[in-house]
Amino acid sequence: MSELLALTGLTKRFGGLTAVNAVSFSLERGEVVGLLGPNGSGKTTVLNMISGFLPPTGGRITLNGDAISGLGPNHIAKMGVARTFQLVRALPSLTVAENVIAALAFGRQKLWDAVARDAALHHLSAVGLAGRADQPAGSLTYIDQKRMELARALAAEPELLLLDEWLAGLNPTELKTGIDLILSLKDRGITVLLVEHVMDAIRALCGRSIVMNAGRKIADGPTAETLKDPEVVRAYLGDGHV
Repeated sequence: MSELLALTGLTKRFGGLTAVNAVSFSLERGEVVGLLGPNGSGKTTVLNMISGFLPPTGGRITLNGDAISGLGPNHIAKMGVARTFQLVRALPSLTVAENVIAALAFGRQKLWDAVARDAALHHLSAVGLAGRADQPAGSLTYIDQKRMELARALAAEPELLLLDEWLAGLNPTELKTGIDLILSLKDRGITVLLVEHVMDAIRALCGRSIVMNAGRKIADGPTAETLKDPEVVRAYLGDGHV
């Protein structure tokens, strides 16, 4: 494997609040890595800086060796980064296929018309929505909205996919489906950085996990070992559980 993404001393301040404090880590191509930590630890802020939704206050982000720190989300998307959000951001007045076509129209290849629809149907089939293309997006169930959002992200043909609590709120059957979908991305060689609180999913998906607390990176290593790290246990459960 070779390095795809590198963060060096990444910092984000909002006024007097340091939300991310000199965080450094890298991802190798084809990895599925968990980015963990208690609520408010800075995980989503890291994703926002990688994807260009927030400019860093300090530090550096590189993708394939090229600096992307501070570039806008449209530029970073064209360089091969796609993401999902904690709350699904659908275009409810459009059909399911049209939601994906919108990503294709403004994506790396800028596909239109029948070619774009064929590509949209391909991505919808990959996430289990083959028969729902012409259904209004606003009528989908929660898990199917998440599937549509994933299809839309995949339509951008990413090298790096950022999933922000994509598995949150799913019942056990839906969770298994979601895990299988993410595993299929790994089989396709897509690198995934996964912010998640569902530890069963983290154990099933992530050979490696990075843990943050109060804006700092406190652990980085094999998931089974990282989750037993005393500082990680303290961050989640408090001193009485160490």
